[in-house]
Amino acid sequence: MIDYVKREDLDVAKYNDCIENSIQSRIYAFSWYLDIVADNWDVLVQDDYEAVMPVPFRRKFGVNYVYPPFWLLELGMFSLKDAINYEAFFKVLFGKFKSIELRLNTKNNIEASEFFLIEKQMQTLVMQEDYETIFNAYRKDRKKDLRKSKKINLTENWNYDLQKLVQLFRANVGKRTPNIVDKDYKVLQYLMKTCIEKGVGEVLSIYNSESKLVASGFFLKHKNEVTILVSSTDFDNRKNGENTFLIDRAIYKYQKTFEIFNFGGSSMQQIAKYFLSFGAKTVQYQQVKYNNLPYLLRLFKR
Repeated sequence: MIDYVKREDLDVAKYNDCIENSIQSRIYAFSWYLDIVADNWDVLVQDDYEAVMPVPFRRKFGVNYVYPPFWLLELGMFSLKDAINYEAFFKVLFGKFKSIELRLNTKNNIEASEFFLIEKQMQTLVMQEDYETIFNAYRKDRKKDLRKSKKINLTENWNYDLQKLVQLFRANVGKRTPNIVDKDYKVLQYLMKTCIEKGVGEVLSIYNSESKLVASGFFLKHKNEVTILVSSTDFDNRKNGENTFLIDRAIYKYQKTFEIFNFGGSSMQQIAKYFLSFGAKTVQYQQVKYNNLPYLLRLFKR
């Protein structure tokens, strides 16, 4: 049986235990993470927390709708056993919400023929070999970038000044994504601070010979996987391999203790191609996109 459980009624200990020990375990699904990034969230709970599905939602014009919060890459269903009755979860979800946009996780394998599922991609690098072997699998352009970066004496600095990362991201990537607003950046900074305090996040900053920040990224650590949550270069200083140097230094560090390097994912061909040039492979995941609102409400929701 699947129940719809409001956040305030959630047995947090049982819920987090399910997330921690689930086959699909992801850091984004823990209660503390969702409390930070989601405006509101409730949970679909199967039996005694044998499987759960967190549901972030907002309210507009008196209607609740499921949305994908910023700084959250994967959600979906999390279970202690292999078999998940996806149909049962969706039946409850669709009965509760008429408009849904929600990312699943890479281990939620559902028949793609479902009309409400959209195929998406992310890129991951298996790091079971030593750094030299991983480096040798880089494509020529990445090796060329690294040769450029050595000539200009870039330096790496770990866990220094989160605010500068946010400023760099906002001044560069943020200009191309105007839907990210002040509140979202404040949430990001608080999220990264919390992750560092919990020992599950690190920031890497890259400086040039003039001590100017030219690239920075934040990395989430969970079980055997490390993931780029956000990263940015200075768009005025990115002709000398700054971003490649950033990712390479992270791979060099994390390959010693993690098995998977997750690039954060992109279905955009140009970005995906760049990630793949580090020797990464494409991994499929799905996104739920469902809209059963009356026609006029669909127009207002845009």
